[in-house]
Amino acid sequence: MAGRYEISENGWALIEDIVSPPQRTGRPRRDDRQVLNGIFWILCSGAKWRDLPARYGPWKTVYDRFRQWPDDGTFEAVLARLQLRLREDGLMDLDTWMIDSASIRATRAASGGGKKGAPREPVDHALGRSRGGLTTKIHMVCDRNGWSLTFILSPEQDSDTRHFISTMEHVHLPGAKGRARKRCRFILADKDYDRDPLRRYCDRQRMKPIIARRKMKRKPRPGAPRGFDKPRHRDRNIIERCFGWIKELRMVCTRYEKLASSFKAMVCLACIDRCLHAEFPDRT
Repeated sequence: MAGRYEISENGWALIEDIVSPPQRTGRPRRDDRQVLNGIFWILCSGAKWRDLPARYGPWKTVYDRFRQWPDDGTFEAVLARLQLRLREDGLMDLDTWMIDSASIRATRAASGGGKKGAPREPVDHALGRSRGGLTTKIHMVCDRNGWSLTFILSPEQDSDTRHFISTMEHVHLPGAKGRARKRCRFILADKDYDRDPLRRYCDRQRMKPIIARRKMKRKPRPGAPRGFDKPRHRDRNIIERCFGWIKELRMVCTRYEKLASSFKAMVCLACIDRCLHAEFPDRT
């Protein structure tokens, strides 16, 4: 029986071949499931790496594996596997998606990263300043059932509209057959995304934008006005709940990591943890 914060037997069976591939030669590794449970313990508890309980092994080994798996694509492969399972079992909505952002306060310890940055690491480490201090913003797309599809990080001062297209272009949902799913029929967003270039982008991608209009003076345009599906727009609160679910994990609700890649790995793990709690049908 799995302990608190640990992966269940069914969850481990879904991802074991990705996290723990067969080892043919070399020095025997510490058990990957034990190490991954230690990483989830840090994710949920918000404790320091040095305070990791001894039952998960040396903290340095667990931390090194945490740094290794994002670099070799293990975490992204696990999330893609779980998203594929959700899609195959009919638990994912492919028609209606929604996009929004959430601000994450960073501690003083999160500052001071290297100026040059690591490979694929932004120079500013996705840290910006607001009235509350150091802050990172998460731009996320989720479906109508609250499953996270993709996310990117940016400094706090960047506007939501600046990262709308890049976040949507980052969606990649592989299927058992055919091409990966990258678009939906309806995209929901709040008034902050009320920009004509974004609406034209949605039209080019054959997506219907359901975005509330801001109260501002506009130039009259020829043709019929764009319809606004108010009943469907009420579902936009689902992404707010999605952010609430991942913020229950302490390493996500507050940023402690100096590198954006490390904090991105924590957010990815939060999405994995959410998917692992799905009630997958028994295929045996």
